[in-house]
Amino acid sequence: MFASGNNPQVPVPTFVGIDKVAHFGVFGLLATLVVRTHGVWRRPGWRALLAIGAVSLFGITDEWHQSFTPGRAVEFADWIADTAGAAFAVALYLRWPWYRKFLETPLRLGRRKVVARDPAPAGPVRADLVRTEP
Repeated sequence: MFASGNNPQVPVPTFVGIDKVAHFGVFGLLATLVVRTHGVWRRPGWRALLAIGAVSLFGITDEWHQSFTPGRAVEFADWIADTAGAAFAVALYLRWPWYRKFLETPLRLGRRKVVARDPAPAGPVRADLVRTEP
C-alpha cells in the first residue's frame, strides 16, 4: 500500500508486464498468510474464500489508493493479477501437502541446542530409598 502511493520517479520496467508478476506474487503471499490463520475459521474451504475475498478487496483499495497519486494509473489488470495470485496461492496451500508442510516447518538457524540427559542409574535402585506417596 505504501509502495503504491510513492511518487513514481523510477524508469519504466524493461519487461512488459513485470508489474503483473509482482502483483501476482505479492498478493499470493498475502493470501497465503491469511489462509494460514487457523483461528479465523475452522473449515479450510471457508478460510480459503475469506482469504481470496479479503485479498481481492485489498487489491481494489490499493488500486483506488493509486488513483490519488500523481503519475500512477488504476489498472483493472492489476486487480485481476492480485486476485489470481491470491487464488493460486490458496489453492497451492490447500491442495499440496508438501507445500503446506514446507511452510509450517520451523526454520532452524544456527546450532542446535544439545539437551543433556540424565544418565541411567549405575546399579539397581534400593527399595528403601524410593519415596512413595500415599
